[in-house]
Amino acid sequence: MGRILGLDIGTKTIGLAISDPLGMIASNLKTIKRKDLNTDIQSVIDVINVYDVTLLVCGLPLNMNGDSGKQVSRVKNVAERIKDRSGINLVYEDERLTTVSAERCLIESKVRRENRKKYVDQIAASIILKSYLDRR
Repeated sequence: MGRILGLDIGTKTIGLAISDPLGMIASNLKTIKRKDLNTDIQSVIDVINVYDVTLLVCGLPLNMNGDSGKQVSRVKNVAERIKDRSGINLVYEDERLTTVSAERCLIESKVRRENRKKYVDQIAASIILKSYLDRR
């Protein structure tokens, strides 16, 4: 069984989290600063190849009432292109409030405000991935 990669796709960054080989533990991995679509996709594919990823779990930024907004179609566009280029299965996970939870986690850990931006997306990806792993 390969690893599972969690994705928190935003307009400026992509947060990544990775599972252990048994698919039980989610760990923060990195934050990719977005440049252009091809570079962004290639950066994720490079991680997929390094970690022998067999499944992608992408956060879906639904509105609080459960509806899909503009951001959902933007995220799906990037995620589907990563899926197509990598040939790896993709599942979506509701990501409502994950960034809020990630921010709260950083505050509780006493991470300075100017340093939080570096970690918030990868922690959000980790929460998305953990939610998927727990439900599975």
